[in-house]
Amino acid sequence: MPTILGQNQYGKAENRVVRITRDGDTHHIKDLNVSVALSGDMDDVHYSGSNANVLPTDTTKNTVFAFAKEHGIESAEQFGIHLARHFVSSQEPIEVARIRIEEYAWERIATSDGNSKFIGADEVKHSFVRKGQETRTTQITFDGEKWEVISGLKDLTVMNSTNSEFWGYVKDRYTTLKEAYDRILATDVSARWRYNWTDDEQRMPNWEKSYEQARKHMLQAFAETYSLSLQQTLYQMGSRIINSRSEIDEIRFSLPNNHHFLVDLEPFGLKNDNEVYFAADRPYGLIEATVLRDGVEPKIPVDLTNL
Repeated sequence: MPTILGQNQYGKAENRVVRITRDGDTHHIKDLNVSVALSGDMDDVHYSGSNANVLPTDTTKNTVFAFAKEHGIESAEQFGIHLARHFVSSQEPIEVARIRIEEYAWERIATSDGNSKFIGADEVKHSFVRKGQETRTTQITFDGEKWEVISGLKDLTVMNSTNSEFWGYVKDRYTTLKEAYDRILATDVSARWRYNWTDDEQRMPNWEKSYEQARKHMLQAFAETYSLSLQQTLYQMGSRIINSRSEIDEIRFSLPNNHHFLVDLEPFGLKNDNEVYFAADRPYGLIEATVLRDGVEPKIPVDLTNL
């Protein structure tokens, strides 16, 4: 049967680059995992094997490291923008560049005498520990004219030990779940948000501040919402970000419901007054939804694993 070539891209995935900025004795770390994907006039390499339009993936790897030195890493977003612009503007066959970045945060180690984990003594200026569980993410796409920046995080584990209920749901012959009027609500947040910055004529967001503020509003909404369902909490988290950050138009969540079931202690003559739970890791409920600014069309893919 005749065949034709469909959508395609190529590049170098998961380039692990660590950039140390030395401010005298004080060091600062940016730790990134950068994946480059390029597409454009690439039919010949698939049909005939001609590499005339192919920039080697080894070159894209080298570019990542060279740019870390030449441009520094102010933020994951800014670094991705530098790379995407370079690949599209410097190579005529390349029409679209997509840069995906994961950032791993570090914080300074506290001194043994209890000093602040931030700079306060000589020994903390160059010693770090990986910060928390979350991984910061970003994806930058550039077609030579327009930008698309989708940032977010994954593996941010949160829990409310009260102020959560679940009752009034549909019941049929297979329903065994008991209604809960005081339960644990826990999840591992995966979130992606889309910026409305699309071209160089617009004022570029402050990427570092925007991430910090989006994360702050997300956590505040989770903590402050008296939840009757994880869906309700999700919507409040997204709404808080959209209403507080004018540079963000869309946010998509994937929230597993990390179930905690009360343990039956009656066989041991003990009363379990919402104190002892079994933490089940699977199966789990999975709640996913997008929250949008009114009048904005959704563009973030439904499957977050494709980002």
